[in-house]
Amino acid sequence: MKALKTCKQDEFSDIEFVLCDLDDTLTHEGRLPAASYNALEEITSSGKRVIIITGRPAGWCDLIARLWPVAGVVGENGAFYFCYRHTSKEMVRVFQRSNEQRARDQQQLFDIFKPIQEHYPDVKLSVDQPYRISDIAIDFCEDVPPLNETQINDIVNRLAKAGATVKVSSIHINAWIGDFSKLEMSKKILGDEHSLASDNLKKRVIYVGDSPNDEPMFEFFDHTVGVANINQFRDQMAHLPKWITEEPGGFGFRELTPLIGR
Repeated sequence: MKALKTCKQDEFSDIEFVLCDLDDTLTHEGRLPAASYNALEEITSSGKRVIIITGRPAGWCDLIARLWPVAGVVGENGAFYFCYRHTSKEMVRVFQRSNEQRARDQQQLFDIFKPIQEHYPDVKLSVDQPYRISDIAIDFCEDVPPLNETQINDIVNRLAKAGATVKVSSIHINAWIGDFSKLEMSKKILGDEHSLASDNLKKRVIYVGDSPNDEPMFEFFDHTVGVANINQFRDQMAHLPKWITEEPGGFGFRELTPLIGR
């Protein structure tokens, strides 16, 4: 990873879309600082389009798509995308799986989680679970005492052995049924809503993230940035971003503004 501050001013001259993770990429210590929100405003005002790519629940994503200066949100690790068309006052919601499938999937996931919770009585689902429609999120440090690496790995293995797809973020273990992903749904929203052909994706998109579940994005896109807190995971990752910021979280994201928001 190269320091973003050494980046040439024209490095991102072809960028039209900024895709970024939410937790610990735009946020810092559990809050959204004014610095990162202002960066979103500035980048959007420059004519670029920002799309949030997150593991957070549908309930959060609806609000973000409606109220934030963004062109859309991919949520629950690729289960759907939402975008709000302000002119027509229309919320577009595109899902990977049907309503019936999602209901069955969640029941299956709760059944899978039950013996895990019996084995680890202190392990809890995230407080945002009631607002999810496709996955479950197991909290390992957001609102609970941190689990250790051995516990996290064991839970991941138990979920995977039971048939779930599993990804680890900076705060949650996310599990879902099916093979959808952040990357595939990112391609879909870019194609469906912005007519961005697959051969232009790598040239016109930059991705910003902070943790192991961002690896497929770091591997696929040519222009990638990790905020400084990604350093805590670098030994766990096979695919790292090309650039790294000086500051963590949203304060690191802000460092992109002079290079993108022009």
